[in-house]
Amino acid sequence: MEVKKYRKYNNKKNIKVENSNALKVIPLGGLGEVGRNMCLLEYKDSILIIDMGFRMPEEDMPGIDYIIPDISYLLENKRYKNVVGVVITHGHYDHIGAIPYIWNRIGNPPIYAAPLSRGIILKRQDEFKDQKKLDINEVKDGSKIKLGVFEVEFFRQNHSIPDNMGLVIKTPVGNVVHTSDFKFDNFPVNEEPTNFKKLERIGKEGVQLLMCDSTGAEELGHSLSEKDIFENMDKIFASAKGRIIMATFSSLINRIQQAVTLSEKHGRKMGFIGHSMKSNVEITKKLGYLKSQKGTLLKKVADVNNLPDNQVTILCTGAQGEENAGLMKVTTGEHPSISIKPGDTIVFSSSVIPGNERTVQMLKDDFIRQKANVFHYKMMDIHAGGHAQREELKEMIKTMKPKFFMPVHGQYSMLFANSKLAQDECGLKEENVIIADNGQVINITPDKALITKKAVPAEYVMVDGLGIGDVGEVVIRDRQMLSKDGIFVIIAVVNRKTGKVQESPDIISRGFVYLKESKELLYQARKRVIATIEKTTTSGQVANWTYVKDNVRNNLGDFLFQKTQRRPMVLPVIIEVG
Repeated sequence: MEVKKYRKYNNKKNIKVENSNALKVIPLGGLGEVGRNMCLLEYKDSILIIDMGFRMPEEDMPGIDYIIPDISYLLENKRYKNVVGVVITHGHYDHIGAIPYIWNRIGNPPIYAAPLSRGIILKRQDEFKDQKKLDINEVKDGSKIKLGVFEVEFFRQNHSIPDNMGLVIKTPVGNVVHTSDFKFDNFPVNEEPTNFKKLERIGKEGVQLLMCDSTGAEELGHSLSEKDIFENMDKIFASAKGRIIMATFSSLINRIQQAVTLSEKHGRKMGFIGHSMKSNVEITKKLGYLKSQKGTLLKKVADVNNLPDNQVTILCTGAQGEENAGLMKVTTGEHPSISIKPGDTIVFSSSVIPGNERTVQMLKDDFIRQKANVFHYKMMDIHAGGHAQREELKEMIKTMKPKFFMPVHGQYSMLFANSKLAQDECGLKEENVIIADNGQVINITPDKALITKKAVPAEYVMVDGLGIGDVGEVVIRDRQMLSKDGIFVIIAVVNRKTGKVQESPDIISRGFVYLKESKELLYQARKRVIATIEKTTTSGQVANWTYVKDNVRNNLGDFLFQKTQRRPMVLPVIIEVG
């Protein structure tokens, strides 16, 4: 199995980026991937950071919790002392999730975020009680702040979460516009529609570089409006005779508001399952972003059991079939107070993330076997993504009229599709469009935009429990081997004077073979270990036990592969006596 290169913080020395009068754009994540968004704008001695997000681990990363950006460039020579501030676009974890792992390592710079983003960041920080209190300054639509040589103006953008901010960044070489994740929605839920007049004003002021969301660049047409979703959800609520159990992302605050509004319209009370769901409901209600009538939101989900089924809505996490999420526990009967009843209506109000298709399908099948009614986005429009599709991207580019264009936030095919759209349908020249990789340094001057030959580290830094960056390529390879072929431990007691094995070696096998059914294999393995040890030790001499164990590991590994065509991790343990 191929293993990607992973790194610890700060293990590459003397990182140099050419110093000039150019504005340097340095993406540390978010390009060629969805998530891990973090970008630096650097001009001489001022560095502005845009977002600090994480991404979820890939299938070949057993045990890893998150992947975060590599900040070696900032740590080298304490370059982080030049950071003038961190600006946050919105409260999704792929844009804020790495803050607890990075902020205190780069000198605790001030953070600027809208109220909801600030609330979500601070709530999550409760899990990191040993860290210094975050310095978060609140901004809103129209706020302007001066940070070193940069002046940042925040402007509201529609997305799947309120308080999503695009950025106009005035720099010595011209204005940089960062769209954030966005879509154009004339009929959103829980927020105002796109302010096109403000976008036109920004475009008329001149845009040197447009950094544009690319997640929907391969999708034709225009994204669905939340109004359409609301109308279709209303039909489901009107026809449901039993409980409604709705699964969605806890970060889709607008969808949660829809569920609350529809529950009140149809005389239902609401319970919530999932830590992140309950946490976000608490934050948004406290800040006034989630509006509900008194008594609609129940304190405990178990309280729904005291109500008639046709008066119950349950909102939960787990629409992607996550093993420990609320929806999975409900379908397997592991949830302490909620289980499926015949006649329940299950609503999957989310699209399926690539790679989760099989798990989600099995989850749907389980619900149907339990005689529940299942609705999902392929049956009717009950989910809209938060990202602009091709028609909206085209409108954004034509409104901004940028001199240079840089697609961000997306897999490489998405970045490429966005760049082709800018060239083929919006009139930008190929040399004015930049498709970059994480770690590349893009120099922006009044006349040119080019990717330099210099690059900074931008490899995966993995978070595993309390460890940050201490899991690398070797550890991942070991974990992959353990998950694939298991472990084989051989314990031998050796007389240090004679070099002889005193007893038949003990064997521990986990994930490799079942000991009771492999007696002949184990007998041959013991013989081979004894022969190897006694051949590499000499009576009366001090043995090099590292050398002996390496021989045992290699010879036994070759033997086991010959007999089984599997390569377990072989761990020899030698105990000296006498």
